Amino acid sequence: MNPFSLKDKIILITGASSGIGRSCSVECSKSGAGLILIARNSEELQKTVSMLAPDTKAETIMADITNTANLEELIAEKISVLGKVSGFIHCAGIEKTLPLKKHTSQLYTDVFAVNVIAGFEIARILSLKKYKNEISSFVFVSSVAGMVGEIGKTAYSASKGAVIAGARSMAMELARGGTRVNSISPAMVNTPILEKMFENIGEDAAEEILKKHPLGIGQPEDVANACIFLLSDASKWITGSNLVVDGGYSVH
Repeated sequence: MNPFSLKDKIILITGASSGIGRSCSVECSKSGAGLILIARNSEELQKTVSMLAPDTKAETIMADITNTANLEELIAEKISVLGKVSGFIHCAGIEKTLPLKKHTSQLYTDVFAVNVIAGFEIARILSLKKYKNEISSFVFVSSVAGMVGEIGKTAYSASKGAVIAGARSMAMELARGGTRVNSISPAMVNTPILEKMFENIGEDAAEEILKKHPLGIGQPEDVANACIFLLSDASKWITGSNLVVDGGYSVH
């Protein structure tokens, strides 16, 4: 049996309507997984569903994951249809690049609500025996910004650093229950978020960013494939790790 396969595993993915989340959804479906996909944009979420491998079992949840009041109920309903979850990828995220003088307490609150709290809350729900398989794997998409300093990214970097640190503690706590927890730290990946950022910072700054990636800008599937590894049985002896997938960015 192929240890990298996700056949017969049910994977829940947040931020499934675009970028890395969409790519994770598509690549997991190609690896044989059934999917519970969560996003806010119904139209884009349906577009993701249309891109999945044929015959993929998929359920969708259109919800704002920062509104956690009925999140467990929504997730439980889909698990009753597809079966218990074997994996979780938290891809939903907000990226903000602003000078520190323009950071506000509301900005920190908004960024942490999506990047950290929502993901940890879903992990809490999925850690309950009634929702997860005996052996399961949680993957949090962090960022190299959580490891190295970047101008204009105080709130974003802080939130991604929190993801890495929180995942480590979670890994220690959930190991005896058969759940592995890891994070992935990509550098710049070719997504709508990156395109928008490049529009805002100008050509020279964009060129500087490109130079910092010895292997070039990543593609969403580069991150998705790393997620598949951490969800699969091929990584069954890995927990509490932060897998850096950055085209050499953090080598500097």
